Amino acid sequence: MITGNKGEWSEVYTLLKVISDKQLFAGDSNLKKIETLIFPIIKVLRDETNGTFEFSYDNDLVIVKNGENEIRVSVLEFQKQAHFLLTKLKEKTNATFSIPEIENFINSFDSHSLKAKSSVKSDIRIVIHDQRAGTNPELGFSIKSQLGGASTLLNAGKTTNFIFKINNLGLSQNQILEINEIETRSKIKDRIEKITELGGILEFQKTESSVFGNNLVLIDSALPKIIAESLHLFFTSTFSSVLELTSKISIANPLEYNLETNHPFYSYKIKRFLTDIALGMMPSKVWTGELDATGGYLIVKENGEVLCYHIYNRNEFEDYLFTNTKLETASSTRHEFGKIYEENGQLNFKLNLQIRFK
Repeated sequence: MITGNKGEWSEVYTLLKVISDKQLFAGDSNLKKIETLIFPIIKVLRDETNGTFEFSYDNDLVIVKNGENEIRVSVLEFQKQAHFLLTKLKEKTNATFSIPEIENFINSFDSHSLKAKSSVKSDIRIVIHDQRAGTNPELGFSIKSQLGGASTLLNAGKTTNFIFKINNLGLSQNQILEINEIETRSKIKDRIEKITELGGILEFQKTESSVFGNNLVLIDSALPKIIAESLHLFFTSTFSSVLELTSKISIANPLEYNLETNHPFYSYKIKRFLTDIALGMMPSKVWTGELDATGGYLIVKENGEVLCYHIYNRNEFEDYLFTNTKLETASSTRHEFGKIYEENGQLNFKLNLQIRFK
């Protein structure tokens, strides 16, 4: 019997739903359907361990092919199964569970897996008809579901630590110990507050990982400083959404750009950064700027609607990421940040970057 969590079952739901819809709906930055951007689906492809499944149409029938095997199932049946699965996903409260009825249905065309094959980058590939260009591109998607918990865009690690030096501050070992031992609910914030009270100023030095730092510089040479400023603001204020933080940083203008002509320097660079993370940039690996095969996201909304965001419609994709992400505090113990430490006679303090969907 197949068991999985809501995120994993959402992959099967997305497959059934897009096949039964016969068209892909593009979304805007507020997760609303863009009525003028609808793409008819020609075929859907999913790579599983036992081969690639191809779903195409013959009027009201879905032709399911896997190698030499071919069966025909009505679009209505896919619709019915998608609706049933959504109902079950909304009811389930366990971490993992099985849904025998859906398992029986996907088994009927020899599919035995909730997830796409782990070695492929896309959870699902869809050939659409683009009426504007008159072409039939194949688009790869990663599936993000709102039916379970919010997923992360950038996972925390020691690689996502930013190192700040503490200026204007001579502290005794006892004072350092006292600050490092603050264990309140918002301990990082309170430790920085104490440093500031004593006259200390945090000044960004570098990223802990030179690979991540260089990846950021590759995207935009100002990014390390802009993200460091955003991080510092996040840990010293009540702001957490990427949109809010970028807006505040834009007003403060720490990089002293010429704002006379209202160029969106900060939001433009942050959007580029978020898009590159979404399309394959990882802090621990050298990023060459080459986009991976995925190219976009299919978002499963809480009401079961599926919206697509793709590099193919870059503006909508960037706006979605910019509007729907926030910074959050990861485990300071695991990722070793949030304490004063001394290095070569200089007092330093690390802050960590983790980005999650709202």
